[in-house]
This record gives sequence, structure tokens and C-alpha cells, in this order.
Amino acid sequence: MADVLSRLNSTGVFFNPSGDRRAEFQSCCGEMFSQLVLCDSVDATGAALVKRETDLLILDLNGFDHLNELAGVGALIRSRAGAAILVLCAYEHSAWLPELMAYGTFDYRICPVLNDELQQAVKQSLAVPADAAAAMQQELLDKEKELRDLLGVQRSLQRALSGIDNIATMSSQICLALCNFPGVRHTSLLHMKSRGDLQLVAQESRNHLDLGRLLQRRDRLLQSPLRDSFPPLMAVSRGELVLLDAPEKSGDPELAMQLHDRNVRMVLALPLRAEPGGPEMGSICLMFDRHITFSREQFACFASLAQFVSFGLGMSELKHQNDALSGQLSQMSTIDTVTGASNRRAGEDNLDNEIRRARRYGLPLSVLTFDVGSFRSANDLYGSAVGDPALRKIAETVLGRLRTSDTLARMRGEEFLIVATHTTAADGMRLAEKLRTAITEADLPGAGFGATVSISLGVTQVGADEGSATVLDRLDTALHRAKRAGRNCIELATA
Repeated sequence: MADVLSRLNSTGVFFNPSGDRRAEFQSCCGEMFSQLVLCDSVDATGAALVKRETDLLILDLNGFDHLNELAGVGALIRSRAGAAILVLCAYEHSAWLPELMAYGTFDYRICPVLNDELQQAVKQSLAVPADAAAAMQQELLDKEKELRDLLGVQRSLQRALSGIDNIATMSSQICLALCNFPGVRHTSLLHMKSRGDLQLVAQESRNHLDLGRLLQRRDRLLQSPLRDSFPPLMAVSRGELVLLDAPEKSGDPELAMQLHDRNVRMVLALPLRAEPGGPEMGSICLMFDRHITFSREQFACFASLAQFVSFGLGMSELKHQNDALSGQLSQMSTIDTVTGASNRRAGEDNLDNEIRRARRYGLPLSVLTFDVGSFRSANDLYGSAVGDPALRKIAETVLGRLRTSDTLARMRGEEFLIVATHTTAADGMRLAEKLRTAITEADLPGAGFGATVSISLGVTQVGADEGSATVLDRLDTALHRAKRAGRNCIELATA
């Protein structure tokens, strides 16, 4: 049933400290009231409301820069106890709306507004339903549908957040889930990388809009000229919700035209942060094909969804950091820091594993050991600045002649172990000779200090029933024979 507007007996109270704003409202909407009181302060507004029964309170927040400048406005909203209120809020301060909704319900318009739009908003706020009971029933049905829609999006988002192993996949699923909200035609997720690099990591489009093309970039988005006019960029730079209820209100005609061409009529962006007051991790952006006046519950739900997304991104980043740290710790626990070869523990573990594998598949396995001698104890004579680089160069020389399946391990001091898979004793001897020659000819650090190098090598093929301890004992005996025989000698250890 049609609503009716009672103009003859309607009383309005308008608040804004600017005389120009009060005069503009008087000129635009004064004739819509039988009595209109213009107030320049919160106290005067409160007094006017007490003095007379007021049909509509209009709170014009334009001209204020910070919400704390509006101390007392919440009390005015609370005092109305559900009676009609129209709030006029500047686009750049749309985050104030959900804050003020904590004090009570009201209708709102995002400024700037045209006179026709403002008159229509006042008319709607003054309208009295012809059938109050039917209007209340419809309101309850609308509220029930609103909650169902929000719960549906929330469930879809929770499923999307299960894939924290891959940020790109999870972000795409998040955007897909947010598109389930009625009227949403495009969603996007912007993520802050290192050193302030804001990147477009995912988007879901139902209107063929490519946000990367619109912004003419997909990374370093905060350097975009649209930083102060496009809601998702503003949400990151300002750290608060941004609601653009008409593209032309962005102040950028080209942006407004491109959004209108893709049937975008409203844009909502929310910042992402791991904890309240924490640094911004990015933003989520929803573009609608219609104008929606959000309720307090909808604002709260969107804020909750943004928090869920923030937790998902935070958990994903934390998992990747933990995986990277785990890899670093694993490497630190298995790698000799001086030479880059495996350390003794890793070498012995690898030998055990290769012995079991060779036994299982009947494959030959050879093990070599060598000791760097005639080094004049370079570490003692010249310090680690000479000795360590020389050992590192020796290890690099050896590794350059091994296969990827082979292992080089530093066992102690200047003694190394090589586990050569799929290698017979004869092949092991040929490998030993190749390594002996390569190291003798290598240009090692410290040569200018008189440091000379030769190596002694022991070689053996693992027996069918041998364990690593027996193999290492036989190798050690062969190495001692090679060292006693003189420089650059190779000894084969037989079973």
C-alpha cells in the first residue's frame, strides 16, 4: 500500500554549525516542513528536540574532520528512540555511519547529494505507512532475508578460508564467496606485500570489469593516481571502511564513467588487518549493481567478514614463514657452514639410507673418503681467513664433479666422505683419480701465502650384508694406508 506524506504538521530539526549549510538546507527542503528549526550546535539541537515534538531530525556531518568532534551526536540519536533521523555524511567519512549506528537506527545519505536526491530522502523519512502493521511485517521479512543472505556469504567464506596453503587460491575463493551477496557484480582482494607494495591478488567479475586494467597496474597500487578517490585504495591508506554510493561522487569523472559502463552503482571497501589497530594488510572491495542502504547488522557482518579474511591471510603468511624457517633450520642442521657440504650427521644418515636402498634393489654402492693434506695447517699458520676459503673451494671442486645423486659430507676437520650411488669399486677408483687430479690442479685461495694442497683417498664398495659402521672402519684403514704411502695416493679397501 502507498505511503502518505503529512507536510502540514511536520516538524524538522536540522543540525550543522555552518551558516551556509543551514541556509542551503532551508532553501532546498524548508517548504517540506510546517516548522523547521536550524541549529548550529549539538546542545542547541538537544534543546530543540526537548522543546517540541519533532518528526524528523537531520544531522548534517559535513564540515567535520574527525568523529570525536561530534561528541554528543550519539546521545541525540539515542534520544530519538527509533524516531526518524536522516544523517548526511561526506563520502570520505562514510566509516562514521556504522560507528553512529551503535546509538540507534537512522537513514543516511552519502554526500555530496543533489537537491532532488535530498528532497527525496527527506520525503521518504517523513513518509508514514498507510498500514503500519503491514509495513512492520514487511520489515521483519526483509530483515530475515538480509540475515539469510549474510549467513550464506559467511558460510561460503569460511569454506574458502580452509585453503591457507596457497594464498592465491584462497584469495580467489574469497572473492567468489563474496559474490554470493545480492547485487554484488565484482569483488577483489588487495594484499600488502613487503615495503608497502599493495598488489591485486584476486578478483571475481560478473560484469567483465578488470580491476588491473582499470587501475593500469596490479602492484604498487598505492602509487596509483586513484589512491585518494577509489574506495579499496582509500580503505588501505586511511585504514577504515569506505562507502561510495554513486561513482560520480568519487570526484574522478573518468573513474565514474568506467564504473557506470560496467553497471557499477555502489562500491564498498574494507581494510584488512590482523588485529584492531594493527597495520593494514590490504583491503576487500565489493561493487554492486544497485544502491543499497546498509543496516547496522550488514555493516557489522561485513566488518566481521573482513576480519575473517584478515585472519586467513595472516594464518597463510604465518604458515609460509614457518615453512621457510623450518627449511632454513633443516638446512642449518644438515649443512656444514664452512664448505656448504653436508655435515657429519647428515652424511652418516645418507650413508645408512643408501645402504638400505642398494640392498633392497641389488644396486652397487661405493663410498670414498679423502683427507686434505700438505696444507701446512693453513688455519694455524694464516687463520680461518685463508683456511676456510681453501676448504670451501675444495668442496666446490669436488661437488662440481659429482652427480646430483651423490653426497659430499665433511666428517671432521679436513676429512670428507663421498657416497656414490650406482657405483662399483672400479668406478669408484676412477672417480677418486678424477678428484685427486682436479684438486691438485685447482687454484685454491691461500696459494699466495704458500699454502699447498694434496689429498689422500680411500675407496670401497659396500658389501651385501655390511652396515655403515663396518664400511666406515674399512675406509678409515684404507685412508691411513694412503696417507702413509705419501701424497696424492689412493687405496682400495677390500671386504
